[in-house]
Amino acid sequence: MIRTSTDGRVRVVTIDRPERRNALRPEDLDALRRAVDRAETPVTYLRGAGDAFCAGADLDAVAGLDRDDEADAASFARRGQRTAAAIAAADTVVVCGIDGAARGGGVELALAADVRAATPAATFAEPGVEFGLFGAWGGTVRLPRVMREGDALEFALSGRVLDADEALRTGLVSRVVDDPRAVADVIADGKPDALRTVKRRVRDRQDDAMQADAEAKAFAALVRSHGANIAASRTE
Repeated sequence: MIRTSTDGRVRVVTIDRPERRNALRPEDLDALRRAVDRAETPVTYLRGAGDAFCAGADLDAVAGLDRDDEADAASFARRGQRTAAAIAAADTVVVCGIDGAARGGGVELALAADVRAATPAATFAEPGVEFGLFGAWGGTVRLPRVMREGDALEFALSGRVLDADEALRTGLVSRVVDDPRAVADVIADGKPDALRTVKRRVRDRQDDAMQADAEAKAFAALVRSHGANIAASRTE
């Protein structure tokens, strides 16, 4: 479930499934994309409800993908890619406030944001490799842009958990603060047209469509190979 509210010059978008650590089903991804697309405020603040930011893809949804139908699995990856792309391309500046766990797709949504601010309690990991997957919501495109390539590879390949201080050291987040929302409020004091212009110029890159397509197809191949492991991980 995605909740939205507007507070002055900031639109607050909350991933609100705390009982599932804010894991995202396909319909949640679509709702999150719409929430960002419809933002008319200069700044959007993305957060998670409860004690986690986002656990990534709901593994029940991943386990339910047709292992023999590459298009089915690839379509799920592309759904996440579209949501992350909407965050990156939005006219509004997206500030991601990470408090608690960000895992898998939760890390990828944060990577798509313009600014990532974490609390001291934030932790980050890409655990998909443990059961035969990887971050396929644009993670292979954005992670080495945000972190140094060596740090990005070690983070993604090991599946280990980074605390807030290490996330700051590697560039995964830009601030560690008690109240990430305050970062959004400071940015919202800027002139809206200047904020949009700065975002556009910094993000001006070549089209990543071909790399995203390859990422989705690779995800589908791994779903086919490791479907049993994915299904088993739901109960762990």
